[in-house]
Amino acid sequence: MESLKNLFKIGYGPSSSHTMGPRLAAGMFLKLYPDAASYEADLFGSLAATGKGHLTDDAIRKVFADRKIDIFWYPDIEKPFHPNAVTFKAISGDSSEIGQKTYYSIGGGQVVDDEYAALAMNDEDNTSKNVHLLETPENQVYPAEVNNMEKILAYCSEEGLQIWEVAVKFEGDSILDYMKQVWTVMKQAVEDGLEAEGVLPGGLKLARKAGQYYQHACDLKGALGEDALAMSYALAVSEQNAAGGQIVTAPTCGSSGVLPGMLYFYSTRMAVPEKRILKAMLTAGIIGNVVKTNGSISGAEVGCQGEIGVACAMASGAGAQILGGSIYQIEYAAEMGLEHHLGLTCDPMKGLVQIPCIERNAMAATRAISDATYALLSDGRHKVSFDNVVDVMMRTGHAIPSLYRETSKGGLATLTFSN
Repeated sequence: MESLKNLFKIGYGPSSSHTMGPRLAAGMFLKLYPDAASYEADLFGSLAATGKGHLTDDAIRKVFADRKIDIFWYPDIEKPFHPNAVTFKAISGDSSEIGQKTYYSIGGGQVVDDEYAALAMNDEDNTSKNVHLLETPENQVYPAEVNNMEKILAYCSEEGLQIWEVAVKFEGDSILDYMKQVWTVMKQAVEDGLEAEGVLPGGLKLARKAGQYYQHACDLKGALGEDALAMSYALAVSEQNAAGGQIVTAPTCGSSGVLPGMLYFYSTRMAVPEKRILKAMLTAGIIGNVVKTNGSISGAEVGCQGEIGVACAMASGAGAQILGGSIYQIEYAAEMGLEHHLGLTCDPMKGLVQIPCIERNAMAATRAISDATYALLSDGRHKVSFDNVVDVMMRTGHAIPSLYRETSKGGLATLTFSN
């Protein structure tokens, strides 16, 4: 498994796969061919189908700045390795091609190139063509003995560790310093989102609701008010993401409101100290990394179960830890968070990370709190393991028609609306 720094990326919305990834790929290609007369970007599959709504072209143009670049869209052509593909071409002054390279935005703002893709698809053990099964020494921080949840639980039991301590064990104390940076950005996104008003960009004319919901939540009493507060915090971050604000992928931009919404709730309503929040974030990161390694966090590959589902699993496990749960109760909470989102489609209206994405963040934050509570009522024993659900999620995702995997060709994305 890779460092948690590659899971929790600080950046700008609205999409980790369609905005952050292409921007990174553009920068990588520009370094290879900095002196070309002009450039071309060919977008394929999901990256082309919903790219305009996700500001993919804007992200690429910002990297090339004042250089000439032509962008072409091929939504009906899907590369065999991953639905999010972009081929950059460098053009000379006489209009001949100097060189080209294809990049794949595989989720969470992470990018791999065509050489990586070729190796992964030729890997005999990689029968499902899962982009994360090709491990190389330079990018793997965690050893194979802790690369799934079953192994992590066994390792923790043998060594007397908590799940968050596995992160410190293999990444060092500096990972806590990084988590502090991440938490600072997450808190700021909540607070900025609660203060912001107006209509979100993109054409849906969707008004921000977080601040209004927060005010209503403050007037409610008991459990109803608690749930409403968590919703408003998650909404705040998700709306910031939709507006292109600074957020943290957790594990993606589209699901960036779930974990901070839940953590901000515990931090403010239960006075949970920052040190405990940071440790809970490490646990959430380990959970997300397990899915990223053995499954997918890409909506274009497995639907929204890989984004909101994984985010809910991360938040559920983190919540169980904050409440004093054992490693087995934490695993149970995470399992519920993902299991209850199996089959969730990715069909954003107009390709924007707004409908249904923003509401899903809010509901998943409250579900995570419930999952954590439910797990603590148990002794941690249950029938379906977290690893089982990750495997089912992948098989389910591959069975979902491409219409419902971030192509804007099916489901809610086909609805017409009036303002």
